[in-house]
Amino acid sequence: MRISLREVREGDLASFFVFMSDPESVRTAAFTSDDPTDRHAFDAYWRRVLADRSVVMRTVVAEGVVVGNAGAYGPPDDRQVTYWIDRAHWGRGLATAALRALLDVVPDRPLHARAAADNTGSRRVLEKCGFAVTGSDHGYARARGEDTDELLFTLPG
Repeated sequence: MRISLREVREGDLASFFVFMSDPESVRTAAFTSDDPTDRHAFDAYWRRVLADRSVVMRTVVAEGVVVGNAGAYGPPDDRQVTYWIDRAHWGRGLATAALRALLDVVPDRPLHARAAADNTGSRRVLEKCGFAVTGSDHGYARARGEDTDELLFTLPG
């Protein structure tokens, strides 16, 4: 399935909220907002993201349907990538395609990413896109209510 990236539109946020508050998706991601079901906090977060000119955030569209988002943020020496695909579309290569497309939009290198160590899907996406594990961390994952291992990835310059 082909995807495209486009600028985030106000109307995309309702879909993003549904995707990013899905309990199974949140548990898989592990490191999420304090309360993914808090729409007020979600909207405030997205207002900040969209107002920050240093953030590159795109809506992922597949066959005319909004299926997620992908972006890059952070200071030049620690620029991070992020992506979120609606769980209904997992396992179809959309996250990999979205991240590859984002890497064409964001020329910065190196780029960094983080994923829960047991999130094999996200690990595969990052590795397929050229990221390599460069470290690990251990921290409290709000979505799981417990400490969780995390892998650190880098896409070299």
